[in-house]
Amino acid sequence: MNDQGISRRSVLHTTGAAGAALGIGALGTTSAEAAAATGTDAPPRSAPTMVGVPFEPRSAVRVALVGLGNRGAGMLELFLTLKGVRVVALCDSVRDKAAAAAEKVTKAGQPAPALYTKGERDYENLCRRGDIDLVYIATPWEWHHPMAKSALSNGKHTGVECPLAMTLEQLWELVDLSERSRRHCMQLENCAYGRNEMRVLRMAHAGLFGDLLHGAGAYLHDLRELMFDPEYYEGPWRRKWHTRLKGDLYPNHGFGPVANYMDLNRGDRAVRISSVGSPALGLAAYRKEHMPPGDESWKESYVSADLSVSLVQTAKGRVIRLEHDVSNPRPYSRINTLGGTRGVFEDYPPRIYLEPDRDDHEWGDFEDYASWDHWLWKEHPDPPGGHDGMDYLMLYRLVQCMRLGLTPDFDVYDAATWTAPVPLSHASIRAHGAPQDFPDFTRGHWRTPRPGTDSPRPD
Repeated sequence: MNDQGISRRSVLHTTGAAGAALGIGALGTTSAEAAAATGTDAPPRSAPTMVGVPFEPRSAVRVALVGLGNRGAGMLELFLTLKGVRVVALCDSVRDKAAAAAEKVTKAGQPAPALYTKGERDYENLCRRGDIDLVYIATPWEWHHPMAKSALSNGKHTGVECPLAMTLEQLWELVDLSERSRRHCMQLENCAYGRNEMRVLRMAHAGLFGDLLHGAGAYLHDLRELMFDPEYYEGPWRRKWHTRLKGDLYPNHGFGPVANYMDLNRGDRAVRISSVGSPALGLAAYRKEHMPPGDESWKESYVSADLSVSLVQTAKGRVIRLEHDVSNPRPYSRINTLGGTRGVFEDYPPRIYLEPDRDDHEWGDFEDYASWDHWLWKEHPDPPGGHDGMDYLMLYRLVQCMRLGLTPDFDVYDAATWTAPVPLSHASIRAHGAPQDFPDFTRGHWRTPRPGTDSPRPD
């Protein structure tokens, strides 16, 4: 869901550089695998935790957007609908995209934003500005870490599209930078704000599922046509990652909501992951049928498992199943399952079975539990924007927390946890499913219960 627009030339250059930096071009031993071997060994803390740290209250949130392709341009429109938001700067190496975005800002009645379009590193100049409260990053994945690093280093709160980074080393660096800078680095996980996800979250926290036992989440989405479209994924950068990593390239949409149900980093935590993967055949089959001879895609060898399946175990013994498949024909699904001692919810389509409400071994109607909708959905029953309104609610809530000086619903520790299956699943598949230790990015603070996405409505 983060479809972006850095220039074709810069993407091709940086994607190759990212592959070299990760040590995955030839599928040798990777830095991610080396880190996974000692995944629970947290580096020494150099600053206090960011757990429970509120934003500084402010009357308006000054936002800068980096990356103005499909995702960034769409999110800009939502930022412009929110009270108390001023868009002060825009960055994209394709100047026409930045100019088109700037026109949206002025049409919304705001002053013309500053534009940063001079090459692939002009975002560094944007981050040095003194009039920015939040840097929002919607660029190809290999840019997420350096851009978030620049924003944090310059004292800016940072929101990053999925995934946060591509290696454990990069995740730890952003955790440390968030702590040292005293600025939040957040994974802007829109699926955590889906209506079904938020309803299940409230029900789970109210005990309707009994003691929680297991959950499942996924990103199952046929992206073949889009990944071979050089205009949709310029470069095309997203397809290139299927030549580098074997595992789950996009765990956040499935993992984030289930992690919220189970209060990971808030009383429980992920401790290990085991992953297996199917053969990588789907993209090559699609290329054979649809791409002409001589297309640059014929130079690529795909190694990412068409279907990866990961099992995550938590400190309390719960089990979370994650799946990823974007290379084969199938309907869209995030699976979104939660089970406990009193029943189970399964999504796509939504259905539920809870005792004592049912004793007939037949699925019940999830709409019978509409009274459990989160207060955000009760206040905004028909939110604007894409993805069924969850993009809007995510930004609305973020801006609300920043303006009122509240603690964000999720923090850098959640961002790192939800992204860690990217390198860890690759390492596990390379090791024939061998378990990989999950880092404790909180450095022990996970033991203390605290609010998250189920935070109470502010007065």
